[in-house]
Amino acid sequence: VEAGRLDLDTPVADLVDDFATVQVLDGWDGDAPRLRAPAAPCTTRHILTHTSGIVYDVWNAEQTRYMAAIEGVPTLSGAIASLQCFPMTFDPGTRWAYGPSTDWVGRVVESVTGESIDAYVRREILEPLGMTSSGFELSEVADRAVGVHANTPNGFAVIEMNLPPTPEFYGMGHAMHTTGPDYARFCRMVLGGGELDGNRVASADTIAAMSVNAIGDLRLTAQPTSNPALGCDIDLFPDVEKTFTLGFMRNEADIDGMRRAGSLSWAGVMNTHYWIDPTAGIVGVVMMQHLPFVDDAAMATYGSFERAVYAAA
Repeated sequence: VEAGRLDLDTPVADLVDDFATVQVLDGWDGDAPRLRAPAAPCTTRHILTHTSGIVYDVWNAEQTRYMAAIEGVPTLSGAIASLQCFPMTFDPGTRWAYGPSTDWVGRVVESVTGESIDAYVRREILEPLGMTSSGFELSEVADRAVGVHANTPNGFAVIEMNLPPTPEFYGMGHAMHTTGPDYARFCRMVLGGGELDGNRVASADTIAAMSVNAIGDLRLTAQPTSNPALGCDIDLFPDVEKTFTLGFMRNEADIDGMRRAGSLSWAGVMNTHYWIDPTAGIVGVVMMQHLPFVDDAAMATYGSFERAVYAAA
């Protein structure tokens, strides 16, 4: 966008050919899903803000039913065919719901730049920020990787949950690994208006554009789980109005003893959380590496950590 090569309101299908076949799930004829064309084109702005209508099956019962009906390929497979297993569940721009839109963002960048997303991210973000423990192939840091833990019928235990090496495509909603210190460098770059330690990776205008509400009158709503083993209901700060920027959740009011209004945040499914508070000049990263996502224990730990940070500030 900075280089003038991408307009966020360009339809995704104009940039990535196979997006043209993504339709809206409009109900069921018995056990057969009924699909239709979207009422309006889905744009890059929609996929950046999770207003595309494309949702994860973990937090959408209709998508879970659809995956079962078509014997769908999961996103973590690394197969490009998995993207066709996630239709829109509502027309673009009409609601907010979390899903694999970010996978399509990676494919848009590849289309515009003519470069693989892993090479692009390494050159444009990881190398300038000195994020030497971040990347796309876990084999590069396998000797330091923390096992994924989960609440199982046999108690809290390590589970096997690895991404396939050298997949057909790197899904940008899940395909990277990092460390706490590395990810804090990324957050500090955002806090610094696109620059860290004298290295600029984005213009101040770009970071400003990524820091404001980008979904208008829409608001984040609770995402009820349809797979509690993987993720609990998502309802972060339920009493606080929340919007979404071109990349982050934004709380529109101060949270007592914690982040200020206008803070930016999100998380990874293994309970890897971060926030960026421009008003207080604080970033925080806490990585727990366990499932289910946002369970009570994880959120209690996250909350205690954040409150301790602000109490000491």
